Amino acid sequence: MARVALVTGGTRGIGAAISKALKAAGYKVAANYGGNDAAAEKFKSETEIPVYKWDVSSFDACSEGIKKVEAELGPIDVLINNAGITRDGAFHKMTLEQWSAVINTNLGSLFNMTRPVIEGMRARKFGRIINISSINGQKGQFGQVNYSAAKAGDIGFTKALALETAKAGITVNVICPGYINTEMVQAVPKDVLEKSILPLIPVGRLGEPEEIARTVVFLAADEAGAITGSTLSVNGGQYMA
Repeated sequence: MARVALVTGGTRGIGAAISKALKAAGYKVAANYGGNDAAAEKFKSETEIPVYKWDVSSFDACSEGIKKVEAELGPIDVLINNAGITRDGAFHKMTLEQWSAVINTNLGSLFNMTRPVIEGMRARKFGRIINISSINGQKGQFGQVNYSAAKAGDIGFTKALALETAKAGITVNVICPGYINTEMVQAVPKDVLEKSILPLIPVGRLGEPEEIARTVVFLAADEAGAITGSTLSVNGGQYMA
């Protein structure tokens, strides 16, 4: 019987690539999204992957959403915490709203999504939790104190939970992408990309969403049970930790 995988932020960018790769690998996939109904419906019609809308920064919304997914697809075996936002700005000008929105969505969502599924995973003695952090959670980034703090927190969350769940057959790992060829990066002016970003990447190119997705499929596999608490950097050599 196919395992069930839930991907947050799973209808666009890196999340969409993850959802599609997991489906191709034989998983029953549910893709969560937060706000872009048009993109979600387009994704659903193109992939036939069911989509579910809720705010991952709300514990109650996550609990209800997960109940719906499990009622329709079955218990969640694989959880991909991918959803994230940015509210960039220099810290001395940062508002509480900018801080709270990013911390609650990019870090708080890991608790909100993982807590409702962890007991079921423990009871079944199997689980795969894969968190999508960022190169900027490893090295920091100007204008992203909130984002870097949240993404660094994702790494700490991963390591601690991995210790708690290892004997229950649950692995917890984190992937730290660098600059990936998504809509957000494509919006960067071409001259900035070519003069200021690409020269910092030893492989000389952006990563592709599918490269993150293949890393997720590898970690999600039943055969990856000895890999837990790991941080996988997928950044073209830009930052080596």
